[in-house]
Amino acid sequence: MNNQVTKAQENIFEDLGFEPEEAAKLKIRANLILDLQRYIKKQEWTQQQAAYFFNETQPRISNLMNGDIERFSIDKLVQMIVKAGMKLK
Repeated sequence: MNNQVTKAQENIFEDLGFEPEEAAKLKIRANLILDLQRYIKKQEWTQQQAAYFFNETQPRISNLMNGDIERFSIDKLVQMIVKAGMKLK
């Protein structure tokens, strides 16, 4: 068995075949989701508590915590980051 490992580029979404613009959007969304997941975990919130804080439904927070990137726009994620008082990088 010969396994070959290829080093990823800076944006894994480009490696997966997405066009550069779409890959950039996906990377931004993924990074924002990861930041929000870390924030929620740091607060030790349940999904229900996070939903209340962000004025979202629990199933929507579940989507966030499961990394369901397709369900969140960049605008929505930025809105949540700002509500949490987090700094954008």
